[in-house]
Amino acid sequence: MDGIKARWQKIFTQLPSHSLMVLAAAPTKIRNADCEYPYRQDSYFYYVSGYTFDDAIIFLYKGVKDCKIILCCQENDATQARWVGERIGPDTACQQLGFDQAAPISEAKNIFLSLLDELKQIYYLPSHQPAFDKKLFSWLESYRVNTKKRSASPNQFIDARTILDEMRCFKDPHEIKLIQKACDISVAAHRHLMQTCHPNMNESALEGALIGQFMQQGSRAVAYNSIVAGGKNACILHYTQNNQILNNNELVLVDAGAEYDYYAADITRTFPVNGRFTPAQRAIYELVLQSQLAAIDKLKVGLPWGEIQATILKVLVQGLVSLGILQGDVGQLIDDKAYLPYYMHNSGHWLGLDVHDAGSYHVNDAVRTLENGMVFTIEPGLYFAPGSKAPEEYLGIGVRIEDDILMQDGKAVVLTSGVPKTIADIEALMGSA
Repeated sequence: MDGIKARWQKIFTQLPSHSLMVLAAAPTKIRNADCEYPYRQDSYFYYVSGYTFDDAIIFLYKGVKDCKIILCCQENDATQARWVGERIGPDTACQQLGFDQAAPISEAKNIFLSLLDELKQIYYLPSHQPAFDKKLFSWLESYRVNTKKRSASPNQFIDARTILDEMRCFKDPHEIKLIQKACDISVAAHRHLMQTCHPNMNESALEGALIGQFMQQGSRAVAYNSIVAGGKNACILHYTQNNQILNNNELVLVDAGAEYDYYAADITRTFPVNGRFTPAQRAIYELVLQSQLAAIDKLKVGLPWGEIQATILKVLVQGLVSLGILQGDVGQLIDDKAYLPYYMHNSGHWLGLDVHDAGSYHVNDAVRTLENGMVFTIEPGLYFAPGSKAPEEYLGIGVRIEDDILMQDGKAVVLTSGVPKTIADIEALMGSA
């Protein structure tokens, strides 16, 4: 709870007087008929509240002299508890989660209306949950009609992400601990896959082994839809069918991470189905690996985010010229973006409650620089889809290598270093099986 209370304090220091931040829990979602998807709380709502159940609203109110946090949520019901288990209701929420006030969800409208007098600003998440937006503004309209003050306050509506995204960009010690746990679970699972994989296995079997490892170690969900892409499927960046046979002498690209207590890991490794790289696979793999290592080696507090991609591009394009895949001056090829048929994504992304976590890559119209407490990925790749202009020996090869990075004490800490990524280490681990 200390982490949540610290967030409340940070939010209140940024909220002006006479303002309100209001957020809604994620709704349940139907998978089919009367079956629901496993419930997962909205990341923003969880970040601010720590509350893991649906049908809830949180209000953070800042007056002139006082601040208060109010949760409206479903009441505990004995019949419901017998079917789906007990939940934290308004009778226990203050004690367990530290709210100043808790009330049944049926009282949310009245509580909202009671806070509107003298209110000037409302912070919310526009278009994040359209149904809740509609409800919120219907409440506001009823206030204006009933008070006969159609121009009454509040008169400013501000995206809460202007506060929350910047906060989420920096992880506190407890968040870092959870991310490291998610990474540790994912590292063990990826190592297991390298020892499990063999020719004629189905991609789905490899995915099943991965998810099984996640759950055995305490993760209840993947952080995102896993990519298990054999052969040419690796050239499809977000391939998730995962239902083809893994063929001898091909590579398999596995992009998968566990979620632990709402925090994500994100690892990609590419390895030979039969445990041995071919010469063409080796050439491409070594090039991608060198670009990633060069980028990681450059990391330090104060480095502009764009320098990561620039470093990767320089190594990749030099290598593509050396292999005869591109021709010309390296600098000009980079300026002309001649690499795009083979490398078409960025160097990485923020990581946290979401795999593509909140946070801007620019601040005050300038490229953001790295700071302590940031967590992000570095994931260069090369993809030679069938039909591309690359030499024939490279067609069908797709390679990506991705690790999770924490900036701490001015330097980079690789949270996922336990998964082999040199050719020698990969072949040794696969051979040991």
